[in-house]
Amino acid sequence: MSAYPSIEQQYKKYPKTWVQFIIYAVAAFLVVAIWNYTVEFEGYTERGFSIIGIALKGLVTPSWAVISDLSSSGLLYMLFETFAIGFLGTIFGTILAIPLAFISSRNIAPRFVNLVCLTVITVIRSFPSVMYGIMFVKTVGPGAFAGVLTMTIGSVGMLAKLLVESVEDIDPGIVEALDAAGCNGFEKVRYGIMPQLSSGIISNVLYRLDINVKNASVLGLVGAGGIGAQLIFAIQDRRWSDAGAMLWGLVILVLLIEVISTRIRNALAGKD
Repeated sequence: MSAYPSIEQQYKKYPKTWVQFIIYAVAAFLVVAIWNYTVEFEGYTERGFSIIGIALKGLVTPSWAVISDLSSSGLLYMLFETFAIGFLGTIFGTILAIPLAFISSRNIAPRFVNLVCLTVITVIRSFPSVMYGIMFVKTVGPGAFAGVLTMTIGSVGMLAKLLVESVEDIDPGIVEALDAAGCNGFEKVRYGIMPQLSSGIISNVLYRLDINVKNASVLGLVGAGGIGAQLIFAIQDRRWSDAGAMLWGLVILVLLIEVISTRIRNALAGKD
């Protein structure tokens, strides 16, 4: 007997795929219907393609005056401020997210406490970073401090959510053994839970740092520091070479963070 099914056997199986075909067809129809209902395309503007060409030319020929400027309005200072906002926001957010994640986990804290803390995490994650930026700018004034507070709150929401899932998936045997040995709650967390979560926490923090640096580049729009405000001003004033220099600076900064974080993740995973 042949190891391959016959044509007749294949034909008998074929009608079963109609269910999948109908599902795919309905899904495609819904996508098209939603697109036609929500997205309106009114055609290209008269100067659209020419502006795109000028913008691309600015990317190819960045302004060396902006790159070589070492003052507070120069590229290096703006990139450093943007990175500092993302970095400090990630550190402070991690410090707040770790205890919040523990008391939000069902295997650590009572159910009522879980529900309250998970609700807090959900509320934090519901608001975009720009809205937090506007709130903190109105509260503490414009500047990098408002950006750090914004990144801190955003980091708490994401990191706490990820850490809750990690804490609930830990091996309960180690915790039970420490409980049987008479360890208190802090000792169980210190010696039983944290060793299982350390590599995952570091990976999540590095991932959040990458997100925060990119978000910090947008916070300048609302006056929360970073390179965003100068970038938007350059685009509005049609200073495409200045905008190109800032964009290339952001690209290089993000690539450096990605390379360093990848090396750290590989080291934690035991890879070369």
